[in-house]
Parts: sequence; structure tokens; C-alpha cells
Amino acid sequence: MNELRPYDINIIGLEEKRYEFDFKSDDTFFKALDQQLITKGSVTTHLILDKSETMIRLDFQIQGVVEQTCDRSLDLYDEQVDTRRTLYLKFGDRNEELTDEIELIERNTATIHVARYIFDFIVLALPMKRLHPRFRDEANGDDDEDAPGKLIYSSDSGTVVDDTGEEKPAVDPRWDALRKLSNN
Repeated sequence: MNELRPYDINIIGLEEKRYEFDFKSDDTFFKALDQQLITKGSVTTHLILDKSETMIRLDFQIQGVVEQTCDRSLDLYDEQVDTRRTLYLKFGDRNEELTDEIELIERNTATIHVARYIFDFIVLALPMKRLHPRFRDEANGDDDEDAPGKLIYSSDSGTVVDDTGEEKPAVDPRWDALRKLSNN
């Protein structure tokens, strides 16, 4: 846990004003968090802490690169991370997460540990589908609705011409099968 000690901010002695912190996170940071989502990376975080009488506002600006495994080929590749997030820590009588952006912390809290916040924001910035860059153009082409040969919607006229040349409404064969069952 000594690797994560630089991510502790002593808030008990801070005056009510704005502070800025910079953190560099590398492979040791990701290994110290005891998780398997990200094992390697190099990320810098610029944190602006704005302390007031009733709350602390944390503005995170996170940039860097993390190593990911492609879902399709299982190849390793570097994924760019560039995100900005804001978190509010409101002073209260208990510790509780109210929303994704607002947490209650006890008034006598001496330090806040920002490593987990940084990690969570990095994970939220990553795409859900992890594709190696060489597959991304191909994947984007799959979603093109105007691509030739891809049927998006089809509607026929709903009429059929019978043996006499007369047009009759088309009947779905599944309905005919159901009608036969109800007649039994």
C-alpha cells in the first residue's frame, strides 16, 4: 500500500481555498490497486481541489495511455485516455455515496484517498468494446446503414395475386397454422 501513499491528501489542515495536485501513475499504481482490468499504463492526473466550509470539489483531468487486450484478437494494444471528471465531497455525519458525482464524508475525515477515484475515472473513459486500432475502421463500417447489401427494413405491398389474376391481401403462413389449431 506504500505505492498509493502519494495519493493521500491531508484535508484536515487545508484552508478554504483552491489547491492543485499532479499525480503520475504507472504500472506500479495499477498493480497496487489489486484489480485485473488494467495492469500497465502511464497516466498523468491534474487535480484541482477547491475546499469550502460545506464541501470539497475535486476536478480531475486525466490523460495518458493504458494497455488493453483486444476482444477480437487478444492482442495487446495501447488505448488513449483523456477525460475530465468532477466529484463533490460534502461534509456530513456519515460516509455515503449519494450519486456517481456526490459523496458524503464525515466532518472529522483527515485524509482523502484519490487513487481509487483516478482508477475509476480511467476505466469509465475506456470504450466498452476493446478493439485493436487495426479493427476499428472495419468495425465502424459494420455500423453503416447505407452499406450495400445490408437490409435495414423491408415492407412489401401486403397483396398477393391469385390464380384468377385477382389481388388478395397476403396472409402470413403462421396465422394460417394458428387458425387451423383453433378450428380443431
